[in-house]
Amino acid sequence: MALNIFYKISTLYQAMDKTWDNIASQYDFQCNGCENNCCRSLFFHHTLVEKAYLLHGFDQLSRNIKEESISRARDYCSKTFQKTNATTSLKLMCPLNRDGRCILYKYRPMICRLHGLPHELHKPGNTVLQGKGCDAGFFDSKKYIAFDRTPFYREMAGIEMAYRKKTHKNGRIKETVAQMLAG
Repeated sequence: MALNIFYKISTLYQAMDKTWDNIASQYDFQCNGCENNCCRSLFFHHTLVEKAYLLHGFDQLSRNIKEESISRARDYCSKTFQKTNATTSLKLMCPLNRDGRCILYKYRPMICRLHGLPHELHKPGNTVLQGKGCDAGFFDSKKYIAFDRTPFYREMAGIEMAYRKKTHKNGRIKETVAQMLAG
């Protein structure tokens, strides 16, 4: 079961990457891991299937790398999520980032893949949300190139529903990568 679901999410991720690369090249934008990069953003992930896929990739790392990553994740969580239940974005580096690159790049979640470019998301009821992209791209001075995330979100929702049905897992998830690793 997991292999079929993981194949589906991998295929979706490849489509996301291809689209992102295409749009980025039209903007002549290349992410160089600036100081304000998305790996320092406080992103919450909301799908169990992405968590399972990330942990599947994590399981393939060496024991030493896993232990170091878990230690970093716990440190991240202790600083970010205080005992008062308040969440503080300290712009800490993701525990999976080494030397400016993700050690689980192939398994990174959807928001890590789609972040950075100006985009749109069509919500039910004809509401369109627009994101301006990261500051490093200077996108405000450029003509908008259509990047509709909606089809990716819809397909991810379908994969998530299939995963939940097969695993009999329910409930909401709202976790950072650090929380996923720290357990």
